[in-house]
Amino acid sequence: MLKHDADLDRVFQALSDPTRRAIVERLVRGPASVSQLAEPLPMSLAAVVQHIQVLEGSGLVHSEKVGRVRTCRVEPTVLRRAEEWLANQRTLWETRLERLGDFLAENET
Repeated sequence: MLKHDADLDRVFQALSDPTRRAIVERLVRGPASVSQLAEPLPMSLAAVVQHIQVLEGSGLVHSEKVGRVRTCRVEPTVLRRAEEWLANQRTLWETRLERLGDFLAENET
């Protein structure tokens, strides 16, 4: 049976959208206001806010409002967890491919 992790599912679902990936890429460099995040994007501020809400729902991003400015920051522990899952998968895939290569080399004659 497959092991299911709903939190990890939400992270990858959030990262499936190119706009949300662009927001996370920007936030990896440091905190930014919603307006700063929206500036380079070809969409309304309201649309950017919806993307940020999805990122917050996944745990990848946290925001806080001080006065009239909402500042967002990436949650490195959540991002690191997704990175660790990918690294584990890569190790598994590489091991299997090496075994396949060995098997094919042995049976090449």
